[in-house]
Amino acid sequence: MSRSKVKRDLIWDCFFILIGIMIAILLSRIGLIELFVASFGSSAAVSFLAGIFFTSAFTLAPAAVALANISDSASILTVALWGGLGAMCGDLILFFFIRDRFAGDLLSSFKPSVTRRILASFHVGFLKWLSPLVGAFIIASPLPDEFGLILLGMSKTRAIVLMPVAFAMNFLAIYSLIWFARLV
Repeated sequence: MSRSKVKRDLIWDCFFILIGIMIAILLSRIGLIELFVASFGSSAAVSFLAGIFFTSAFTLAPAAVALANISDSASILTVALWGGLGAMCGDLILFFFIRDRFAGDLLSSFKPSVTRRILASFHVGFLKWLSPLVGAFIIASPLPDEFGLILLGMSKTRAIVLMPVAFAMNFLAIYSLIWFARLV
């Protein structure tokens, strides 16, 4: 893949992330998210659905706004639990289907010798155990989960290990988000 195509793909990815943030602000201002949340009878179902979208860089902002709005009518623990389960499912989808494209774009932007060194470093030494740890913390942070999933994928983390880690980290992220949203 050529460097110009990789750069173009990364620019488009950033553009769509920015569009997602603008859509979240717009939907929040006009009250459409509140209307959507109120139209569902179950806060658990909406939390689960918002959790699925909480994992991607492109849908993180609208999902965060929806989760904060759901918490107005449900307990923080319920929203974080169901949102964490949904986010775990979203992470598994990203882990199996999208991680290869994004990781490929990222690694293609480097010279082949640098790429070989990067990949080799994830299998020996301190990065062998540090990269899964950093990946888990990225999943728990407000950063998009794709970056953490790429680190977990490069370090050859198995899906059976990813599931409880993704649930726990997303649960903490959603709980923290809602707690902070209630303070503000």
